[in-house]
Amino acid sequence: MSDLIHPLACVGPNAQLAANVSVGPFAVIEDGAVIGANCRIGAHAIVHSWVKMGEGNILHPHAVLGGLPQDLGFDPQTESWLEIGNNNAFREGFTAHRATKPSESTKIGSDCYFMNNSHVAHDCRVGDKTIFANNVAIGGHVEVGNNVFMGGAVVVHQFCRIGSYAIVQGTTGINMDVIPFMLIGGRPAKHYRLNIVGLRRAGIVGENYKVLSNAFRLLKNKKSLDELQKTEELQYLTDWLAVDSKRGLHGFVDVSNH
Repeated sequence: MSDLIHPLACVGPNAQLAANVSVGPFAVIEDGAVIGANCRIGAHAIVHSWVKMGEGNILHPHAVLGGLPQDLGFDPQTESWLEIGNNNAFREGFTAHRATKPSESTKIGSDCYFMNNSHVAHDCRVGDKTIFANNVAIGGHVEVGNNVFMGGAVVVHQFCRIGSYAIVQGTTGINMDVIPFMLIGGRPAKHYRLNIVGLRRAGIVGENYKVLSNAFRLLKNKKSLDELQKTEELQYLTDWLAVDSKRGLHGFVDVSNH
C-alpha cells in the first residue's frame, strides 16, 4: 500500500486505508478516517476524521470530505459522521460536511457524480446514481432521492426533499419539495412535466410511464391517485407524498399562460 501513497501526502497513523488506495501529493487523510478499497485520493484533497467511505470512490484535487458543519452552534468535539457508499466521483472543489448531532451521519449513496464546487451540507441524505452539476449547493437536512439530476448552480433550502428521478433545471432556487419523476424549473420554481429523458433511460416506459403521466395530470388538478393502476413507481410516489413535508410542495406550471 505504501507504494500508492505519495511521499508528500499526510496520512494519519490511525487512518484506516483498505487495499489499493492511492493518495496523491499534499493530500491529507486525518486520524479516524476509514477509506475502502480501490479509492483514489487526488492531490491536495482532504479527508477529515469521522469520514467513512466505501470502495472505488475518486476524490479529485482540492475536494474536501467531512468538514465541520456550517452551524454556529456546532461543537467541533461532537462525534458525528459523513458516510459515503461506493463508486462515487467527487470533482475539484467539492465539499461535504458531517452531521450536527452526536452519532448521526450525513449520508451519500453510491454511483453518484458531483461536479466542480458542488456542496452537500450537514445532515443531508443523497441517494444513489444522482448527479450534481457545477456549483450545486444543498442546505442542511435536505433529502435527495435516487437518479436525480441537479443542473448547474441549483440551490436548495434546508429541510427540502427532492424525489427520485426528478430533474432540476440549472440556476433554479428550490425552497419547497420537488415531486419524484418530474422536471422543475423557473422563478419561482414550478413542476413542468415528467422527466421524460430520465425515465426513458431508467427503463420506465410503456404502461409504467403512462401511469406516471396520469399521476402528473391528477396531481396538477389536485385529484386523488387512488384509481390508478398500482405500479412500483406509483407506490413510491404515493408513499413519498404521504410523508409530512416541512416545506410544502412546489406547484405546477399553468400551461394556459404559455
